[in-house]
Amino acid sequence: MNAMDITIHYAFLPHTDGDAALGFYRDALGFEVRGDVGGGEMRWITVGPSGHADTSIVLHPPAVDPGITEAERRTVLELMAKGSYTALTLATDDLETLFDRVQASGADVVQEPTDQPYGVRDCAFRDPAGNLIRINQRA
Repeated sequence: MNAMDITIHYAFLPHTDGDAALGFYRDALGFEVRGDVGGGEMRWITVGPSGHADTSIVLHPPAVDPGITEAERRTVLELMAKGSYTALTLATDDLETLFDRVQASGADVVQEPTDQPYGVRDCAFRDPAGNLIRINQRA
């Protein structure tokens, strides 16, 4: 069987404040904004790394599916606030510089750059919605 050319096109992360999400993903991480539709609690924002047009993150309203109960919605929001609902791992060639930039933006630092026992150097932040964002140093 031949290997197929498969890429990650969109990853989805919930947000609770579109402007705060833009402050983190656009201003702190340096992602470009590819789309910003809707408004208020019903706002979808698409961002991605410059030079990688076919890889994007869609920041979306959490738990807006009409089939979700109010109790389920509260549970999702509670998990997000704790940082245990979803996570994303990014990679960079210069972890220290990116860490300093994101930290200077006021982002919630979870872990400073650390050499992990499994061979990765990484750091971690929470975005404004509580999503865990890990950043690995590329080898």
